[in-house]
Amino acid sequence: MESGDSAFVTGGSGFIGGRLVGRLTREGITVKALARSDDSAAKVEALGAEPVRGDLDDEDAMRAGAEGCRYAFHAAAKVEDWGDPADFERLNVEGTKRVLRAAKAGGVERFVHVGTEAALFAGEPLVNADERAPLRPDSKSLYPATKAQAELAVRDASADGFATTVVRPRFVWGPGDTTVLPSIVDMVKAGKFAFIGGGRQRTSTTHVDNTVEGLILAADKGTPGAAYFVTDGEPIVFREWITKLLATRGVEAPGKSVPKPVAGALAAGGETLWKLLRRTEKPPPLTRMAYWVSALECTLDDSAARNEMGYEPVITREQGLADLAEQPS
Repeated sequence: MESGDSAFVTGGSGFIGGRLVGRLTREGITVKALARSDDSAAKVEALGAEPVRGDLDDEDAMRAGAEGCRYAFHAAAKVEDWGDPADFERLNVEGTKRVLRAAKAGGVERFVHVGTEAALFAGEPLVNADERAPLRPDSKSLYPATKAQAELAVRDASADGFATTVVRPRFVWGPGDTTVLPSIVDMVKAGKFAFIGGGRQRTSTTHVDNTVEGLILAADKGTPGAAYFVTDGEPIVFREWITKLLATRGVEAPGKSVPKPVAGALAAGGETLWKLLRRTEKPPPLTRMAYWVSALECTLDDSAARNEMGYEPVITREQGLADLAEQPS
């Protein structure tokens, strides 16, 4: 991408999308960003983008936003571990298909999808996994299943004149996170947080700026129809990682731990009961997704991104933690 290019972005007021919009505009890229509310419009406008009023249900608005843009980045999604299955299907699967159609109709040449390692989650650890690991659209958890279906749609849509690529970060963190770290902090302060199995498993992580670096590289250098993991580099022990993250907020990690079999049974049983009761507004005490993220090893091999796109982290985990510690709570 070069100064003077143009891009259409969905999810531009969110964590990853906002960081992406900010970098694109700083580098001289003209950005139009989908905005479903006045608040979202104000956020993307403050980042230097032109708001395009609409949402993932509005294919006409997205086509208008994509017109005249060479690139499109799809960062919008329902990123939750529980909810109404119809909402996950409408936003993550059908919404992605609508964005694809709109971008292609608008003349976009390169389409980059913000994927996730969760699209491979079905209850088993991921150990040094690379892009050959299978997607799990059959996952019992709604977020992994629908993100896997969305990724399949993106990769299948790649064609001459419309190249699509997927970038999969893991455990995205950094400034602007309004969900993961704040939720962990709240749970610790409420006495509701405990490590599962001692938290001894390893995990890969991806700073938001490293995520954005991967997305921008994929826009020009990604192989059409391919997916790429991007990470901060070497994995870290999950308990150590959470302890370091909490320390940036001045919070001490608790020493409590729950045995893995107990937590696994609670997650499966809780989801089963909640489904029988048709409770979709509030999640059970522990969901399958939360259990998988916090109890199972997830280490990823990002050598494809390094070898094919020249990916290298633009910020180290240590520097990112130091910068985060300087940010206001």
